[in-house]
Order: sequence, then C-alpha cells, then structure tokens
Amino acid sequence: MSTATDRGRAAPIRVRAAALAGFALLASGCARTPRTGASLHPLYGLAPRLAFTLQDAASGAAVTAAAFRGRVVMLYFGYTHCPDVCPTTLTKLAAAVRALPPEERRRVRILFVTVDPARDTLAVLRAYAAAFGPEVVGLRGTKAEIDRLAARYRVTYSFGKPNARGNYDVTHSSAVFIFGRDGGSAAVVEPADGVPAIRATLRTLASRA
Repeated sequence: MSTATDRGRAAPIRVRAAALAGFALLASGCARTPRTGASLHPLYGLAPRLAFTLQDAASGAAVTAAAFRGRVVMLYFGYTHCPDVCPTTLTKLAAAVRALPPEERRRVRILFVTVDPARDTLAVLRAYAAAFGPEVVGLRGTKAEIDRLAARYRVTYSFGKPNARGNYDVTHSSAVFIFGRDGGSAAVVEPADGVPAIRATLRTLASRA
C-alpha cells in the first residue's frame, strides 16, 4: 500500500494490490479500459458508496455524506503535520479543480479527513484546509468514527512512538477516492497521477446529471 509519513517518505505504490484489495473485479475492470496518461484507474462502483458522519472543521457542526450529493467528491485521508505528501497531494487536487470551467468547479469538493484528530483541532484543520482553496473541506471525528470510515475504503494508518517533545510520525494510505454526484465510487487517484488525468475525470463526472 502506498503510504506517507511525516518524514515525507513514500513506500512503493501498490494501490490496486493493497489499498483496493477486496473490491472484486477491479483488475478485470481496469483490463477492459487500459490506462493512459489522461485517465485514472476506474472503480466502476466497486468500492462502497460515500457514507460518513463527521465534524466539519469550518462550522464545527456534524456533517454527513448526504450534504455532498450533487457534487463530485475526492476523499483523502491525511494530517496537517505531514510536511510533504499531504500538502503535495492537496495542492495537486486543488490545481485539478481550479483547471475546471467555473460551472463544473462549483460541483466538486475535496474532503480531507484527518487521521490525527488529537493534534488537528477544529481551528488547525480549518486553517489548513482553507490554505488550499475553498473547494477543500476539512473533516475530523473521534478515533472510532475515523476508523470506521478508513476501514470502509481499506485505508490504513498508524502512529509512531512519541519523542521527548511528544511529536510522532503518522503513516497512512495515500490513495484518493473519487465519487460521482450520486455518491457512487468512480475512480482512484494514485500518487503518480497528474493534474490532466484528474481534471479529465472530474470534468466527465461533473457534467453528468
């Protein structure tokens, strides 16, 4: 599984083999649609539909997946203390959204779910999400809530041993899941995927009724 740590190192990328393990027929689906430089790995609805109840960092209120129906959603798990992989990923996703025509841009949201709620308070997460653009929504929850959502999409994360200052590393999956406007799974973004491929997928999904 592709992972990221707060040292900025990434493990070998094996998203389809590990992060998507258990989603039957994924390999055959990808075989039917060969990947090119302008496309992402499709999920064909094989991953679970978007479903959660978490806390919106901007308002502090509880929010569910239903609030994002009618929008294309990119779901990414990370944490604000990550010095490299998380900000790089969010910057790329935000760039893909900004490259869309205005009407389509309004139909896309990036949901950033922190796996480190102890350090990522509402204020910290709110400021972090806002730094990448208005389309980024910071979400947090209890460990149990985050664990349930992570398990739903085969996402893993773990904490390193705190040092003398109380700081610690967090290792987490780096896949980004894309959901259509109806909440069904549509594609997965791997770290090697570029802005053009992401933008092309978002345009297709955003234009669908």
